Amino acid sequence: MSFPSPHERKLKEDVDEDDPVDKMISRTGCAELHYAVQECMAEHQDWRACQKQVQNFKDCMMKFQNARKEQREKKK
Repeated sequence: MSFPSPHERKLKEDVDEDDPVDKMISRTGCAELHYAVQECMAEHQDWRACQKQVQNFKDCMMKFQNARKEQREKKK
């Protein structure tokens, strides 16, 4: 499974701007880290070589989810 380079991704985004996964990740503020994981995977073809990028993306997503949870609890 190969992933497009960031340059190819930009071209695809121009054509398909309504990708729900891209929209969801963009709302988290973690999109650049997500793209870093994809770029690493495309380069190495082995997720084990991309553990730093995966961990950074995971940490960012956890921060987003925790902040969202806190906001929901405040509304109760």
